[in-house]
Amino acid sequence: MTITDIACRQAHRSDADHIALAHRDSIRAIGPTYYSPTVVDDWEEGLSGEVYLKAMESGEVFFIATGKVHGEALVLGFASDYRIEGSKHGTSVYVRGVAARRGIGSALFRLAEAHAVATGAACIEVEASLAGVEFYKANGFVETGRGETRLMSGRPIACAFMRKDLGVTTQSTGARPERQAGPES
Repeated sequence: MTITDIACRQAHRSDADHIALAHRDSIRAIGPTYYSPTVVDDWEEGLSGEVYLKAMESGEVFFIATGKVHGEALVLGFASDYRIEGSKHGTSVYVRGVAARRGIGSALFRLAEAHAVATGAACIEVEASLAGVEFYKANGFVETGRGETRLMSGRPIACAFMRKDLGVTTQSTGARPERQAGPES
């Protein structure tokens, strides 16, 4: 499938509904290879533009890729950066099924990573879906464990805990930040 006019930029509040559509498409297109239909349904539950508006209001920064598929302009995917605590940040990266394995997710992640570094992040941690493990490894993350996380529905989903150290130093001493233990499952 041909995708034309691909561009990446920071998302605006007006993009929230389109981000939700891209997120749901990603889950529906890629998720069934790794999860049962029930888990895919649970994963998609509650994803509306309001979710991303609230995240933006809480300080999460989103980057989107736009493009045309069969002449229709779409948000192809998104990545985000948010502070977990201190210099530890988190991210999410999702692309529509038609945009998968085309470098779009990696381009979006690089924008989110650059934002994290610019705002003082020393590392990025994710609770990666099983569908995202190889993507995150290809983008420099290491797996620190396996377990479950909770979806918006409150139901569990299997995940991999992953971390990427950003190689930045603390400003006060010039030393590398102390390593944190991986997330608890």
